[in-house]
Amino acid sequence: MESPAVTFTLAYLVFAVCFVFPPDEVRSAGLTVQSLLAAWLGSEDAAFVQYHLRRSTGTLLAHSLLPLAVSSTLAYYWSRKGWNNHPLARTLAVYALPQSGWRAVASSINTEFRRIDKFATGAPGARVIVTDTWVIKVTTYCLHVAQQQDIHLTVTDSRQHELTPDSNMPVQFLTIRVASVNPYVKAFDIR
Repeated sequence: MESPAVTFTLAYLVFAVCFVFPPDEVRSAGLTVQSLLAAWLGSEDAAFVQYHLRRSTGTLLAHSLLPLAVSSTLAYYWSRKGWNNHPLARTLAVYALPQSGWRAVASSINTEFRRIDKFATGAPGARVIVTDTWVIKVTTYCLHVAQQQDIHLTVTDSRQHELTPDSNMPVQFLTIRVASVNPYVKAFDIR
C-alpha cells in the first residue's frame, strides 16, 4: 500500500509541473502566474516593458515558492535602483543612446507594442512579437530583445509534420536563430 508521503509527493509534483508549464486547461482556468498577479502586473498594452519586468520577477517568486527557495533576494536586487539591476533593463541599456538610459528604449518598445500593426504569435509563456523596429521573444523568465536593423536571421531547423490538430494540411515548423551584430546582445531562437 502506498504511503501518504508518496501520494503527497506525486500530487505535489503534478501541481508544480502544471503551475510552471501550464497546459491549456490550466491556462483557461486562470491558474497562471499572470492571471493570479494581474492586478500587480498592470496592462501589457499600456507599459509593455514594465509589465514584463514585473511579470518575470513575479514568476520567479511564485515558482521559487514551490521548492521554498530564497529567490526573493534576487527579486529584491532586481528591483533596486528603479529596476536598473534587472537583466531586461541591462539588455535595453545596450540599445540606449549615450545621453539616455534603458527607460528611453523601454518607452520606444512600449509605443511600438501599442500599435495594431505588430505581429504577435504563441502561447503567453513563449510568444514572439515583431514590431517596426524590434524582434522580441517572451519566455517564462526572460524577454529577449533585438533591434531589427542589427540582426541576422538564420534557419537552424526545419520540421515537416503531415497533420496538425487544426487542419488536415501539412505544416512546416522552422527554428530561426536571431543573432545581433552587437556582441553584448545574446542570440536567441524563435519558432
